Amino acid sequence: MLPIQNAPTAPSQTPPAADSAGQQGPTSSGEARFDRPNDGGGGYRNQRGPRENFDNRDQRGPRENPDNRDQRGPRENPDNRDQRGPRENFDNRDGRENRKFRKKNRHKKKFNQGQGGGFNQSNGGGPGNSGGDFRNQRSQDSEYTPVEVEPTGPAIEAQGLVEISPKGFGFLRQRDRGFAQSPLDVFVTPEVVRIHGLRDGLMVKCLARQGQRGPQLTEILTINGQPPEKYHNLPYFEELTAINPNKRIVLETRSNRATTRVIDLMTPIGRGQRGLIVAPPRTGKTTILQHLAEAIQERYPEEMHLMILLIDERPEEVTDFQRSFPNADIMASSNDSDIKSHTRIAQLAIERAKRLVEAGEHVFLLLDSITRLARAFNNAASGGNGGNRGTQSGGIAVGALEIPRRLFAAARNTREGGSLTIIATALIQTNSKMDDAIFQEFKGTGNMELVLDRLLSQNYVYPSVDIHRSGTRREELLLPAHMLEKIHFIRRGLAGYKPVEAMEWMLKLMERFPNNAQMLVDLKAPNL
Repeated sequence: MLPIQNAPTAPSQTPPAADSAGQQGPTSSGEARFDRPNDGGGGYRNQRGPRENFDNRDQRGPRENPDNRDQRGPRENPDNRDQRGPRENFDNRDGRENRKFRKKNRHKKKFNQGQGGGFNQSNGGGPGNSGGDFRNQRSQDSEYTPVEVEPTGPAIEAQGLVEISPKGFGFLRQRDRGFAQSPLDVFVTPEVVRIHGLRDGLMVKCLARQGQRGPQLTEILTINGQPPEKYHNLPYFEELTAINPNKRIVLETRSNRATTRVIDLMTPIGRGQRGLIVAPPRTGKTTILQHLAEAIQERYPEEMHLMILLIDERPEEVTDFQRSFPNADIMASSNDSDIKSHTRIAQLAIERAKRLVEAGEHVFLLLDSITRLARAFNNAASGGNGGNRGTQSGGIAVGALEIPRRLFAAARNTREGGSLTIIATALIQTNSKMDDAIFQEFKGTGNMELVLDRLLSQNYVYPSVDIHRSGTRREELLLPAHMLEKIHFIRRGLAGYKPVEAMEWMLKLMERFPNNAQMLVDLKAPNL
């Protein structure tokens, strides 16, 4: 190793004294200032001697060959690990959470041992010699403990839908803000989530106080309208026994409402039904959904819980539903929202329905549309181009429809008492291969299909239902034998007609009777 030679010492100079007390010091940048104290960071610049010419490299002596490694001594074999002493047990990780603070303290020790110009020096530490003394008051080996600030302020009553984060905490989403994420949402600590077993979709009424980052939950009053201690006795949705729909939902309201009357006859709906409304564009699917919602509110105002889920729909349609059904649970993400909002609202709505079914309630959920919901999950999973996961027919990413299929499959009738009925719309004939592929994926998962025909809507025949292609599986569990016999008689009589003619004959037949029950009782063969 080369010896280190001492650098030449610069000749010292004495700064000139001021001419008089009233004379001001130099203010230009090129003149030296002597009124600044020397804190040990080096001498005054005007006192330094001339620097050597570093460009004159010919006068330098020869450097030794650093590549001559033959003169080096032999290195020990680093792979000979048998001679090493035993290592400490590194699995003892009790102090792991304070590792970053120990690392910070070690850095602080090294910095305090440095010379010149540091603010952590024990002899100076900045202007006024205050920085170093203040920092040295802290113990080098002390551990940092986060201080939790208790919520302050008056307690206010709040209510919202629980949404749990993957990190363990949660928020209460407000209905008046469309269950969207907001800084004004009440914060739920991980401890409260763990103690009460809170899950997504629970409607919680609580007392909240102003915390460090916003309102924070301090006391739970009710969970889904019940005391908190009663909620712990409810079963999980996955533990409920799924059975076929066996109790019919009557949708007929008045004689001139042909939509619900046709559905009751051709595609009866039971509690726990999983139905699809297969609709080309401009065939009246939104009107059918509104008529179904009106029928549920009119015939089952207390017995059934109505929910409406609108995904990627027009904003004016969302407003129309909200004004028409103020008492329904409407969760919407219109087409001016991002993909993350579509997927989040959809999953939160299904979780909300599951929590109600666990409590023994009957939920009737209208979904518009499952095609756009599947598109949103496909874009979220693949970025719209398949990503690295591969694509199926129609540009659908592999596994992108897993969550939408699971959401739709949540509809079921349970032996324990509750039921979840989902009637979703599926778009077809949109000149999109993706829409056709999505419909084929969901076609076999439902147990009821109401098929709309564009030819009927072009002839202004409403409802534009294709009677021949519409139907319900296991309808014998929903209809009594005498009604089922007459309905089969009607189907056989209309089998030879085209869809437009069959629907026109059906509408004329219903006009002759005030309700379906009277029509089926008085129906004879010559009347058809």
